[in-house]
Amino acid sequence: MRRAKTGKPNRFLFWLVSLVTRIVAKVVFRRRVLRNELKGAKGPFVVIANHQTKLDFVNLFDLAGQPVHFVISDCFYSTLPFQGVMDRLGMIPKQQFQTTLTDIRRMKSVVDEGRGLVIYPAGLMCEDGLSTPIPAATYRFLSWMRADVYVARTTGTYFVRPKWSKRNRPGRTYMDVYKLFSAEDLETLSVEEIRERADNALLFDAYREQEEHKIKYHKNYDLEGLEQVLYMCPHCKSEFSIRLKDHCHLVCEKCGFRHTGDVYGFLRNTGNVGEEVRYVSDWSRLIYEELKRKVEKGEESIIVCDADVSILDRKKKRFTEAGRAKITLSGDCFLIEGVLNGEESHMVIPTTSFASLPFQPGKYLEIQCGEQIYRCFPDNGALVMKMINMVKIYYEIHTAIRFAPQ
Repeated sequence: MRRAKTGKPNRFLFWLVSLVTRIVAKVVFRRRVLRNELKGAKGPFVVIANHQTKLDFVNLFDLAGQPVHFVISDCFYSTLPFQGVMDRLGMIPKQQFQTTLTDIRRMKSVVDEGRGLVIYPAGLMCEDGLSTPIPAATYRFLSWMRADVYVARTTGTYFVRPKWSKRNRPGRTYMDVYKLFSAEDLETLSVEEIRERADNALLFDAYREQEEHKIKYHKNYDLEGLEQVLYMCPHCKSEFSIRLKDHCHLVCEKCGFRHTGDVYGFLRNTGNVGEEVRYVSDWSRLIYEELKRKVEKGEESIIVCDADVSILDRKKKRFTEAGRAKITLSGDCFLIEGVLNGEESHMVIPTTSFASLPFQPGKYLEIQCGEQIYRCFPDNGALVMKMINMVKIYYEIHTAIRFAPQ
């Protein structure tokens, strides 16, 4: 069991990592800081940041000008070989989309001792330029902290390294860091008022932001991997019919719908079928809304697939093969049935509290049960994105919270 308190970050190590991240932010992300109200801030404080790509922390790490505690994914922490360094930096590993009492106590101890805490409320980088759902517990957590709250809003990092792409695409990014709430504000605001203001600050549509900035990112027209996210044709509504052609064209094999990427990351209709869908985020939203319609009408309610399953081995600091299982996703749970590590398994894992799940489009999704994490590789990788959309839909239905900006 992890300690309920977190020690102070090592100042020299924090300064050294800050120097490295500042260089990466300048060279890879070409970061431009619009404002930084966090510099010189006196603790305690909490920083909430939006999450566009896995390296978002690089653009934020040095901006406080003082050691702060970053809350990171427990899976990320457990699969890296330098946990000792992360501990000395004061990083706090936490389960994604779930928060234990120990996690809360560790974060609260940081604030109670007058230090800074950085969290990414979405808990997961986006796959389509749209904000990942923010768990409702986040707003109650902020209310309970009773500390100044700053927003660190990143723009452009999604295009530098999209979740669906294998390549970096250097180009301009922006950081805007400002105070959102004072500790006194949080004493008078309701949780709903906190939610509304925090959502306005954190939720984003990367493609609409790109429409404003018009930044060229290296090989932004290369759409390889995006066909795993945009798996349904917006014209004929056929699922799993989208194919990649010549790296920059998405084509429906059923109806001939054809869109081509450009240097800004936008899509152009280059065929004679259907209307143009300029933004990947809009295409993704169409897929989501169509699936949601089917779920609400009872036309879709369950997904079943066979999958290879790996289990996180914390001692080896990696996922190890565990066996085969049948994965069933229904309205309120995942059912995992199979032989794992030589034993018959029959697990029912409630999903109503999951705003989303960690995943890689076309490859795998991760299902957490207690402290154990199951990485599932469906035989049909195309199902991964549909299952993630289904989880988001069920979360929206259960919580009555919309997560995508309209």
